[in-house]
Amino acid sequence: MRRVADGEEAALRALYETHAAAMLRLIRRLTSDREVAEEILQEAWLAVWRSAGGYRGEASVRAWLLGVARRQAHNRLRRAEPVQVELEQAAEVPDVEPAVEEQVLARAERRDLVAAVKELPEHLREVLVLVLAEDLSYPQAAEVLGVPTGTVKSRMWTARRLLTETLTKAARSKRGRTGDR
Repeated sequence: MRRVADGEEAALRALYETHAAAMLRLIRRLTSDREVAEEILQEAWLAVWRSAGGYRGEASVRAWLLGVARRQAHNRLRRAEPVQVELEQAAEVPDVEPAVEEQVLARAERRDLVAAVKELPEHLREVLVLVLAEDLSYPQAAEVLGVPTGTVKSRMWTARRLLTETLTKAARSKRGRTGDR
């Protein structure tokens, strides 16, 4: 990061090659539009180039970069105007390409899990993604989200509890339908 702050492009390129895929995965979870996600990724790397001198080493480089990506995505998506179309045109809107995790979890036995995760509030889904999908520690996830580590722990506990409740209800419902046959 110090070399990037000093303007060394090769150092930025090395960071990009190592961390861009994780940053794009995180951004893709925040927006379903691949083109917008790639634009946000470019904006994030521009922000990294400009603000590398502000990296203090309190978090891992990966956590810091994911935090930059998340902030850029939230900033961009917050100011984005919602797309409005005439009702006649809405029926012809193409399907959005499924996110990577949806493609991986597309198997029938995992359908309930995917549905349960989608039902979680955004702040709980973000913690799950950072800790489970991006394999960040609680302190690293806290740095990315800009919250205390205890908040990350609490959100993970709540997310797990809600997932367990939802999946238990889904399993009971399936058993009830199967028993009726």
